[in-house]
Amino acid sequence: MEGKANRVFENLEKIKESVSKYNPKIVAVSKYYGTDRMIEAYEAGLRDFGESRLPDAVEKINGLDDEIRSDCNYHLIGHLQSNKVKWAVGYFNLIHSVDSVKLADEISKKALSLGIVQKILIQVNNAGEEQKFGIAPSQLEKTISEVSKMKGIELIGLMNIAPLTDDLKLLKRLFDEMFKLKETYKLKELSMGMSNDYKIALDSGATIIRLGRILFE
Repeated sequence: MEGKANRVFENLEKIKESVSKYNPKIVAVSKYYGTDRMIEAYEAGLRDFGESRLPDAVEKINGLDDEIRSDCNYHLIGHLQSNKVKWAVGYFNLIHSVDSVKLADEISKKALSLGIVQKILIQVNNAGEEQKFGIAPSQLEKTISEVSKMKGIELIGLMNIAPLTDDLKLLKRLFDEMFKLKETYKLKELSMGMSNDYKIALDSGATIIRLGRILFE
């Protein structure tokens, strides 16, 4: 346990050093790891955790000690089905993966019923990958217009999941396009970049990076 904790700490220190000039929010992708690994990450200094498997993620979060649980922020980074909105709203500080007006409407209704404002990001599939969720860039203006009118939610930015590829030029082009979209619609946050491509994402303007393997292994 001690060795693992030291490794998470050491991994985080190396990452912090490499990203210091960008000052991003680092979300520890804990979805493949148990509460023991989340506690190790917490003790290493991390306070933002990314989950995707509902309702298991909620059960895991609730399994943390009260002091730790209340001191952390939780990010829903996986696909959210409409019938699982009840598990997400109010449990997660930020939902990254809103990929339709219909889903945003369900989140709005649930948030209003709880008397809260749920922060969200719109997921954009600018690589056009059929196997991935997200809104096409051509539909983004209409989607933002409709979502922005909804009560109970606050749209603060965009998210994308880049292709798993060694084509660095492609990744750079896709990340640059995401940044231009964020700027066009005057949004604050841009969630992009994972363990294999976060440095390219940061160079293109990411404000939130989602790191799993590179932190925990």
